[in-house]
Amino acid sequence: MSFEDPQQIKKSEENHRVARPTQTGFSSPATHYNEPRIDLNNVLAQNSESTFYIRVIDEASSELNININDVLIVDKSLTPKQNQLAVVIKEGNFEILRMGEILMEEIKIWGVITYIIKSTL
Repeated sequence: MSFEDPQQIKKSEENHRVARPTQTGFSSPATHYNEPRIDLNNVLAQNSESTFYIRVIDEASSELNININDVLIVDKSLTPKQNQLAVVIKEGNFEILRMGEILMEEIKIWGVITYIIKSTL
């Protein structure tokens, strides 16, 4: 990890807080239903037109800490960099590889994994 090029963290401009009522007395118990929904496309996808959500169905990538029912957010518009995870097509099948590994066979890069949403069940 390099600390030479610090990047600014941009604060979200969306407000996900419940608006406070101006009424007096007890508020309605249903006020928590007024919360806006968090849209994963706005929060986690830089380019929503080229972003795909993939649910993992087997343990083939458990050595990368990707397990059954995890959701991968994959951006097809990005070019993978050293040590990033990518979805590749290898021998006609989708696989997850860490870029930088030496490969003897030909692969086609399908997209770069930008986020992994872990299943807790």
